[in-house]
Amino acid sequence: MAPSRCRTGAFSNNALDVTSPTIKCPTVSDEQIQAWADEAEAGYPVEQLRKRGRQPLGDGPSTVVPVRLDADPLKALGARAEAEHVSRSEAIRAAIRAWLGAA
Repeated sequence: MAPSRCRTGAFSNNALDVTSPTIKCPTVSDEQIQAWADEAEAGYPVEQLRKRGRQPLGDGPSTVVPVRLDADPLKALGARAEAEHVSRSEAIRAAIRAWLGAA
């Protein structure tokens, strides 16, 4: 199911019909806008903001390597990763490190 989006009208015949809204969007009050503006003007902790995002995996940049797996190994991988409370990606990285002798 696609995520719902707020919009001001419904699409009909490839045109936007603004007279018949299809999704009700929450209204943002002037007070909320002012609170956001005050927060922004006060400034944000830059060091805290820089810590967002994915944690680095090693010393340098990472490369995405697509791997094809059929259903049985993928199912086993998912079950093992879930049992060990790690992502499938981390389980694959651990298996590669073990295979390379770098565990």
